Amino acid sequence: MKKIKKNKLITLTVFNIIELFLIATIAVLFYLNIPVSSTKVIYIPKGSTNSIITHLNKNGYETNTLDKLVVRSFGYPQNGWIDLKTQYMTKGDFLYKITKSKAALKTITLIPGETSYIFLEQLAKKFNLSLKKLQKIYYEHAYKEDGNILAETYSLPYGMKEDHLLFYLFSHTNKQYEEFSRKIFGYYDKKKWYFYLTIASIIQKEAANEDEMPLVSSVIYNRLRKGMALQMDGTLNYGKYSHVRVTARRIKEDTTSYNTYKNKGLPTSPICAVSLNAIKAAIFPVKSDYLYFVKDNKTGLHKFSNSYAKHVNNINANRGVKKSYTKVKEKVTKIDKQAKKIMNTDVSKQKPSSIKDLWNNVQ
Repeated sequence: MKKIKKNKLITLTVFNIIELFLIATIAVLFYLNIPVSSTKVIYIPKGSTNSIITHLNKNGYETNTLDKLVVRSFGYPQNGWIDLKTQYMTKGDFLYKITKSKAALKTITLIPGETSYIFLEQLAKKFNLSLKKLQKIYYEHAYKEDGNILAETYSLPYGMKEDHLLFYLFSHTNKQYEEFSRKIFGYYDKKKWYFYLTIASIIQKEAANEDEMPLVSSVIYNRLRKGMALQMDGTLNYGKYSHVRVTARRIKEDTTSYNTYKNKGLPTSPICAVSLNAIKAAIFPVKSDYLYFVKDNKTGLHKFSNSYAKHVNNINANRGVKKSYTKVKEKVTKIDKQAKKIMNTDVSKQKPSSIKDLWNNVQ
C-alpha cells in the first residue's frame, strides 16, 4: 500500500515538473515572440554579456536576465556595428541576430589625388551623415589641412557617427604612415613625414602615371634646391578646387601657400590624399637635372627637360598635335629606367646614399 502511494507521489511530482516545464517553455516562447522595434543597424560595444545587456537597456531596449540566458544559449554577442537587416522583428530574432549577424559594411574609395574637402562630401552622402559635423570634426582634429587620410578603399561600418568614423580613418592612416616610415627610416617622425607627404601630394597631382613619379619628384627637389618657385598647376587644385581648371586669373588671385607661382617652397600642407607609391617617390626621387616638364599631346605622358629653352621647344612641339594620349613613351631613357626601378623596388631594401640629405631638407 505504501509502495503504491509512493509511486503515485512520484508520478504526481514528475507530472508537476513536466507541467511547470511546459508552462515555463510556453512563457519563454511567448516572451521571445514579443515584437521588437529597432534600427536596422545597431552598435554593440565590446564587453561581457552582462555589460552588453546593460548597454542595450540604457539605449531603449528592454532586456533582463532571461535575455541574457537566451543570448548565452545562442553564443556570444558580436561587437561593433551590426546589420539586423530589418527594423521589426520578434525578441527571439533580435537576440539571435545580435549574436549571429554580420557587420554592416559599406565600401568607399578615396582616390589618390582627391582632396579631403571632396571626400567628406562623399562620406556624408554614402553614409547618410552630416557634412557640417564631418567638416567640424575634421578641421578640429586633423594634423594638416589634407593628407590625413590615406588614399585607399575602406570597408566601413554603416551607422558609425561622424566622430567615430573620422577617428578611425585618422588612426588607420597614422598606423600605415608609421609602419611605412619604419620600413624606410627605422622610426617615425610625424612632422618630417608630412614634409614628404606634401611633396607626395604634388607628385600625385602632377604625374601622369606611377613610373613618372620619381621624375616629377626630382623636378621638385631640383627646383627647391635652386630656390626656384615650383610653378605647378596641381598645387592650386586643393580643397574645393580639386577639379577646377587652373586659369591665369586663379594664379593671379589666389593668395594661399598653395599658389606655387607666387610663393617659393612647398605649401604649408599636403594638397590631397596620396598613395603609398607617391610617398615612395617623394622619398626616393630619381637622380636627374630636370627642372621642367610638359604633357605631350600625343602620349599623355610628360616630356622632361633641364633648361627653359628645351622646355619651350617641348611646348611648341604640341602645337597642331591632336591629343591622343597613347600612354606609350616613344623613347625610354636611362633615367626613365631608373625611375621604373625605384617604383618596383621594395622600400625596405631601398637605401640611397642621399637619405640623410633628404631628412636635412626639412630643417
